Amino acid sequence: MDTTTLAAFLAVDLLLVFTPGADWAYAISAGLRERSVVPAVTGLVAGHGAYALVAVAGLAVIVAGSPATLTALTVAGAGYLLWLGWGVLRQPAVPTAAAESADASRAQVMLKGAGISGLNPKALLLYFALFPQFIDSADGWPVAVQTGLLSMLHLTACAGVYLAVGVMARTVLRTRPSAARIVTRISGAMMIAIGAFLLVERLAG
Repeated sequence: MDTTTLAAFLAVDLLLVFTPGADWAYAISAGLRERSVVPAVTGLVAGHGAYALVAVAGLAVIVAGSPATLTALTVAGAGYLLWLGWGVLRQPAVPTAAAESADASRAQVMLKGAGISGLNPKALLLYFALFPQFIDSADGWPVAVQTGLLSMLHLTACAGVYLAVGVMARTVLRTRPSAARIVTRISGAMMIAIGAFLLVERLAG
């Protein structure tokens, strides 16, 4: 793959990663709730990594060609976002020492992050719709290698952006409890809105 193709992919990929969504909402929530944002970001990246493995294995083509499978995954992801968003609205993050003492375990934080990104329809769009546009089967590189390289770029972008979002949430909002509650509630409402939109769009279609 030439550097022009890689640069074009990275530009489009960063545009998608920088778009606020469920992953951003979870990174913000983790920045306010947890002692460290690293487990949450690790989980989010792991969820995207699972799609990367599927894409490298060539199963993306199979799934993309199965409307029923895509519908099932989208509905599952939307339902999960609705459930998480409602939970965030019911119990918004409170950046205090008392809240930190009730932290979930690192494994729980990572698993929730993996679930959020693993069922995030934006990840489905990225791997099953965007990747093929930058992969050339006539290129000297095997398709699996090209897919793997694009996946590594994407995972690196996700790790950097989500880590920055979580750290900024902690730094800027940590000493502003009222602002932190507002931002967390907005994140929860965003999850619900995204989930509802996806359900209506997919089931109506």
